[in-house]
Amino acid sequence: MTDVRVPILMYHAVAAEPNDATRELSVSPEAFAEQMELIAAKGLTPLTTAALAARWRAGRPLPARPVLITFDDGYEGVHRHALPVLSRLGFPATLFVSTGWIRGAHDTGGALDTMLDWPQVRRLADADVEIGGHSHSHPQLDQLDDRALHAELARCRDLVADELGALPVSFAYPYGYSSRRVRAAVRENGFAQALAVGNSLARRAQGPYALRRVTVRRSTTTAAFADLLDGHALTRAFAKDRTLTKGYALIRRTRRAGRRAADALI
Repeated sequence: MTDVRVPILMYHAVAAEPNDATRELSVSPEAFAEQMELIAAKGLTPLTTAALAARWRAGRPLPARPVLITFDDGYEGVHRHALPVLSRLGFPATLFVSTGWIRGAHDTGGALDTMLDWPQVRRLADADVEIGGHSHSHPQLDQLDDRALHAELARCRDLVADELGALPVSFAYPYGYSSRRVRAAVRENGFAQALAVGNSLARRAQGPYALRRVTVRRSTTTAAFADLLDGHALTRAFAKDRTLTKGYALIRRTRRAGRRAADALI
């Protein structure tokens, strides 16, 4: 059971009328409900990110057909549209919040659409939704210097702890981008596991700080979603996303190396 491949679903906005900035990375409320019903019909077992990582870390067996339902950023539709469906089906989930985008005292602007406020985040936490970190201002973490990187992680961690009364233990990299340096910083700031993108299924061998997810989009069909749940995402509907992810990673490594070389000449 140690080589079980787990679909970790990455959602963003759940919205009937998303704006242009979030449209492709959103799903309609109807599609989300249908996808959750499909998970139930196929007999999959949803887990939180922390629960999956804890089982893998301890070498404990996973439940039958595990799946993770995760949301990035903190869009208001997670509370309005997703929570009622999750509660009805008894599904746990994980929400990764960019604390500077959540409406309220810590809002620093920059959000792409209407976001949750902290009372809504607390209601989600009370309803079996794990709240994880997603940085403070949603930057490309691998492009930050060490001081800015640690500040983003620490501020996110501390604000979640202040608002919810418990330190977050799971993290998701903004844009899915990370590096060895970023992963080390995430660990040093107290997060026990972190999710990337990768657009492939998660495996224990990926390590607790580079678990891969699959992007669920507005264009994701019911057939493609069913394929994903059955483990067929790697060669079919999500192949394009996976190829793009690899290409972006190469570009970003080259860009970072060029910047370091330029700094060395100053």
